[in-house]
Amino acid sequence: MRSAMFCLATALLTTMPPAVGQEYPSRPIRFVSPQPPGGTFDYAVRVLAERLQASLGQPVIVENRPGAGTLVGSDFVAKQPPDGYTLLMGSNTLSATPSLVAKMPFDPVKDFTPIALVASPPFVLVVSGTSPIRTVNEYIATARAKPGSITFGSSGVGTPFQFAGEMLKSMTNIDMLHVPYKGAAPVVQALLTGELVSAFAPLTPLLPHIRSGKIRPLAAVGATRTTFLPDVPTISEAVPLPGYALDAWFGVFGPAGMQQPVVERLNAEVNRIVKDPKFVKEKLLTAGLEPLGGTPQQLRELLQAEIANYARIAKAARIPQE
Repeated sequence: MRSAMFCLATALLTTMPPAVGQEYPSRPIRFVSPQPPGGTFDYAVRVLAERLQASLGQPVIVENRPGAGTLVGSDFVAKQPPDGYTLLMGSNTLSATPSLVAKMPFDPVKDFTPIALVASPPFVLVVSGTSPIRTVNEYIATARAKPGSITFGSSGVGTPFQFAGEMLKSMTNIDMLHVPYKGAAPVVQALLTGELVSAFAPLTPLLPHIRSGKIRPLAAVGATRTTFLPDVPTISEAVPLPGYALDAWFGVFGPAGMQQPVVERLNAEVNRIVKDPKFVKEKLLTAGLEPLGGTPQQLRELLQAEIANYARIAKAARIPQE
């Protein structure tokens, strides 16, 4: 009897399907970039996809789905099966968009499964290298003395860069004019030609011009100084202006309802990649990206906190929903 039971148990064990986490992935994974090809964001998607492909043993195919800011690509992923075979690289835009769009096609919190933070692209407040303004306090003083004379450029309406300027306006009670552009490259060009007085912009395209002296950094916009410009203070410490900080980030999401073993597998792989010293040195730091990593819960909490923060900034700056 015992022998028969043992044989039956052995047969059952050998015919049972493997656990979800063990059998995943068994086919190619689609990794959606909701922004156009080119630029720091798309670069981050592609270098991460390359390493995920090697570690997961299946093709990880990058698919660009830009449009309506990042709504088109993000909405596409939100409506896919939660099987782990369609992923999204998200960013601060997921946090900011609800404050700008009256009828969202998805809920950034309820319709996605957070997986892991990837990297932070630092951004800074800069002026032309020929500007007489050399500090944040001089910048604020000029705006107060000549209301409306300070223009600040950003890579578009509703971007974190615009919100950074609007937050400085509301917290210091100054009057500045926002000038949106289509991407970071024209912002840099406008600074170099003198078309703009200042800009809140990602550091990566600015670095060569900062090093040449053609563009002057006044302050980092985030909560801490960036490792790329360690001598440049944050706005919060330079003014000082307690409570002022806006950090940019990239993170991996999937559709809502993904199975926990799949989330854990992907989270472990992303964390292993972004903590690999060789990957950080050769792929992230060379592109002006600082590694992050972390748990799915940390990404969820960050998203929720930022949605509330962007809503406060939009209300204070009277930015209308469309």
